[in-house]
Amino acid sequence: MFLFISKLLPLFIYPLGLACALMVAALIWMRRRPRWARGAIVSALVVLILGSNPWVSYGLARSLEWQNLPQSELPRAQAIVVLGGGTKPGIEPRPWVEVSEAGDRILYGALLYRQGKAPYLILSGGRIEWKGGGPPESADMAKIAEAMGVPPEVIFQDPDSHNTHQNAVNVRKILDAKNIKGPVLLVTSASHMPRSLGVFRRQGIEAIPAPTDFFLTQQELEELQGTWQSRLLNLLPDAYHLHKITQNLKEYIGGGVYRLRGWI
Repeated sequence: MFLFISKLLPLFIYPLGLACALMVAALIWMRRRPRWARGAIVSALVVLILGSNPWVSYGLARSLEWQNLPQSELPRAQAIVVLGGGTKPGIEPRPWVEVSEAGDRILYGALLYRQGKAPYLILSGGRIEWKGGGPPESADMAKIAEAMGVPPEVIFQDPDSHNTHQNAVNVRKILDAKNIKGPVLLVTSASHMPRSLGVFRRQGIEAIPAPTDFFLTQQELEELQGTWQSRLLNLLPDAYHLHKITQNLKEYIGGGVYRLRGWI
């Protein structure tokens, strides 16, 4: 039940859901409280404009993604842990497993193994039945890793995790069961890294951040502050930035909830 509620309630805090709620309120108040209705409509418009603004989007992204930038080459570790959230199951008409926007996670994790950064690859992620279902994400990631040349015997899977806390708890069990001691490289999206790092360290895992799937680069930041044409365009609403702001707000909300529950 907690999992379902944790997915449902934030929808009314994210810009699109909040704007829709305000518009519904405006319709209810239209006849009896027209002033309240006008206020709700204006508020919905402001939420949508700010919630899809590139400047806001890049600002939120930077505040999360640039927290754990590696200052030098990643060191060797005892295992590479890759968190799920970046693959789609090979369900018809897809010919095979596919990667989503966060698919950089498994690609980067497999690359780190090929570079000799650790002797084991731990893949953590299940699938929620009422959100599409299909094989566990750990199995899909394993297929991609093997296709990239990672031997199946060095891959360990956690197919049961449905959130970041469960990722950390189950990975801790795998580390103990396989007697893997020492630091691990934690691979996940850069915006997801602050919360993930806190959860893993809370479980007593010596996690070294290895972020990937960056939305904001130094070049994009410079372009944002570049010509008057780019500055003007970046004042206008953009559906893609609405999506990215929602993702970043999810991390801030998730981090707050995790702290309240003592998971960080």
